[in-house]
Amino acid sequence: MTMYNMMSPKAEEFISDEEIRDCLDYAEKNKHNRELIDQILEKARKMKGVSHREALVLLDCDLEDKNQEIYALARKIKEEFYGNRIVMFAPLYLSNYCINGCEYCPYHLKNKHIPRKKLTQEEIVAEVTALQDMGHKRLAIESGEDPVNNPIEYILESIQTIYSIKHKNGAIRRVNVNIAATTVENYRKLKEAGIGTYILFQETYNKESYEKLHPTGPKHDYAYHTEAMDRAMDGGIDDVGLGVLFGLNNYRYDFTGIIMHAEHLEAYKGVGPHTISVPRVRRADDIDPDVFDNGISDDMFAKIVACIRIAVPYTGMIVSTRESQKSRERVLDLGISQISGGSRTSVGGYTEAIRPEDTTQFDVDDRRTLDEVVHWLMDLGYVPSFCTACYREGRTGDRFMSLLKSKQIVNCCHPNALMTLKEYLEDYASPETKAVGEALIAKELKTIPNEIVRRKATEYIENIHEGQRDFRF
Repeated sequence: MTMYNMMSPKAEEFISDEEIRDCLDYAEKNKHNRELIDQILEKARKMKGVSHREALVLLDCDLEDKNQEIYALARKIKEEFYGNRIVMFAPLYLSNYCINGCEYCPYHLKNKHIPRKKLTQEEIVAEVTALQDMGHKRLAIESGEDPVNNPIEYILESIQTIYSIKHKNGAIRRVNVNIAATTVENYRKLKEAGIGTYILFQETYNKESYEKLHPTGPKHDYAYHTEAMDRAMDGGIDDVGLGVLFGLNNYRYDFTGIIMHAEHLEAYKGVGPHTISVPRVRRADDIDPDVFDNGISDDMFAKIVACIRIAVPYTGMIVSTRESQKSRERVLDLGISQISGGSRTSVGGYTEAIRPEDTTQFDVDDRRTLDEVVHWLMDLGYVPSFCTACYREGRTGDRFMSLLKSKQIVNCCHPNALMTLKEYLEDYASPETKAVGEALIAKELKTIPNEIVRRKATEYIENIHEGQRDFRF
């Protein structure tokens, strides 16, 4: 038997199968235990998180009155740490060449239906220009794993290209990177290139299922993949983003695994994940999600979001355009702090002239434009934020987390969100969106608690109206 040890550098010890299975039994036995559930909720109300075992008890709870308490607490925690701000981003697919055999991804090596495409640097310029013309400031670059077609040198050159593009008032101010697990040396190179968050989805924490789902290619190595975040931090990357693909495996198992991974990073590396993503399996070329038979309902999806928010109060949470408008709206106040808008999940997807057919990685459910998403968020009372200030001011890793945990970051985040929203309204918004946004900014400026910050933010917003850009606290 492998002993559970969150301080171990070994994947099978900090993600212990025996520990997870014991938790699954424990939670099943206690899902009606009101006294225990009340104890866990009382602990959670201190907003310092709960353990993976306690979080699973909350997830399994099927007492309706207690579930309503769980949702209410998730909303309170979200409001306390992230307010009504929602960070906006878009994915940028660089290449769909891949040597892995992942059974849930259309980019798998054996798929001969899909055209293979790798963006040239000139095509990246066109794609990023199109994204800047939408109003995006933050990208997450995506690429298949192929050391010949997509070597680390190609990724680094692409990052340099992206940061170099200044189109009209547009600029990409933060590039997050979602590429395959790699070496400490390569993570150092990514850090030197100025990336924001390094993102890597585990897909599933069940080692047996993981190996079956990844039968060929370097991704088959469960330990190497699962230990990637440790290596990324060893390479100097402060912010890392976790995620599982819900629907591949039993959701209770993977929910427990991702909380354990967050606990490991907090204990072993001194800082937990910057973000947690919650994608669900979607249909794509050569992929039928029905074959996985692990799909989760919208109700359970919402509860997973709420329980992750309770377990890791400080971590940002991301929901993508895989989810419908209705599904995204439901989880916004339960814990989500970042969403994509106007997304394309294909190589060359933002530029008509270079877009090949059928390179979509997965079906997008929310197909609205960025302007429509921004307008929708504001109608719901949220502040769409294009802010990248913390990354550019060096407030990353433990420095970011300490500010967030002390709740001092509100004096940075809220005014920065309003200023970047003002930039969007001036440069990219439709007249209807701009009218709604101006009213929202006027209202939200009054809520900034620090008078000096409030006065300065008001001044900066007036300067943005006069044509200046890129103010930040």
